[in-house]
Amino acid sequence: MALERFFATAPRGLEPLLADELTAQGATDCRSVAGGIQFRADWPTCYRVNLESRIATRVLWLVADGFYREEDDIYKIAAKQPWPSLFELEKTFRVVTTAIRCPLKSLDFVTLRVKDAVCDRFRDLYDKRPNIDTREPEVRVHVFLTEDHCTLYLDTSGAPLWQRGLRHANVDAPLKENLAAGILKLSGWQPDQPLLDPMCGSGTFLLEAACMSLDMAPGLHRVKFGFENLSTFDAAAWSDIREAALRRQQEPRPLPLFGSDIDPHAVRATKRNLQEAGLGNVVKVQEADLLSLSPPELPLPVEGKVVDRAGTLVANPPYGERIGEQDALAKLYPAIGDTLKKRFAGWNSYFFTADLRMAKLLGLKPSRKTPLFNGALECRLFEIKVIAGSNRKEKPIPADPSADLSLKQP
Repeated sequence: MALERFFATAPRGLEPLLADELTAQGATDCRSVAGGIQFRADWPTCYRVNLESRIATRVLWLVADGFYREEDDIYKIAAKQPWPSLFELEKTFRVVTTAIRCPLKSLDFVTLRVKDAVCDRFRDLYDKRPNIDTREPEVRVHVFLTEDHCTLYLDTSGAPLWQRGLRHANVDAPLKENLAAGILKLSGWQPDQPLLDPMCGSGTFLLEAACMSLDMAPGLHRVKFGFENLSTFDAAAWSDIREAALRRQQEPRPLPLFGSDIDPHAVRATKRNLQEAGLGNVVKVQEADLLSLSPPELPLPVEGKVVDRAGTLVANPPYGERIGEQDALAKLYPAIGDTLKKRFAGWNSYFFTADLRMAKLLGLKPSRKTPLFNGALECRLFEIKVIAGSNRKEKPIPADPSADLSLKQP
């Protein structure tokens, strides 16, 4: 089967994790660039990546590229493509344009010219043009421009892949699912190990951890993918891939996954999302303040089986966008650090935040600081391995010569 060229996008900072996923699904020639991975694959592999990837945002099929100097050059590149053989006249579509260091004055005009090129190809063949839908199109044409190069893609994902179809109740500024999955992987947490999110919000970390533990493919709850609207779609191959994922997933069972939040609205949102995903009995969630929280009680180990009583704590605390909030957080962070030292010795803690003061104000030295992006917002994932007492080594007390008995007069 012939290999096609694809580009999978992902939150910046997670490209190595995405490359590992793509390779595991059978992709070849993986090449990392900022914000994603270029790769080659056949169509069944493209389907599997869309279904199985926890990190990817979109999987784009490269259909054309070329150099340009002005908008008409981009129109000509697009007009050469056999769009009627790529999707049907009855499908609605839209064009999305993004650029880096593009010298052209208007990306909106570029979008219009590519739209015209696509419609002109259909009109030449059918004397009709497909309809535009800017909200929920069946087909998405992506235009990416650099300083002098234009690349045209067809979107095989449709809605972004972080939209798993699991989260129905939200709180303010929820974390996207693929970013949460990437943070869990960066933490080194493994399924069946204890995991605690003490600021669970709408439960994104907990949902992702539960699905990982039960080997549930992240795309199983989605209604449809973009590749199903393309002329290349192989329904039989897709059915086989989806059925294999359904057979593989495990039945829900209680797991050492725990969540809490001081906000009762967040607790209700998390419980609702878990319940509607069929995971209500998998995760334990309670209303609690992190500062009064103790490590969750774990079941006694089965005879002959070793159970790690410590675990992983992961949290996405508020960033504090206003001055008053920043002042409140500056007081909260040291209290969190004291709580970790007093009650969570042996636990590995991970805090994802855009507030770069956090690590210093916690009073605990991070063992790792991983740059990540939440959209365009630069953040850090602070890794803190909690030990009893303080993470700082005490300075040795200088020797007092007068304390040396050999120097004293009899």
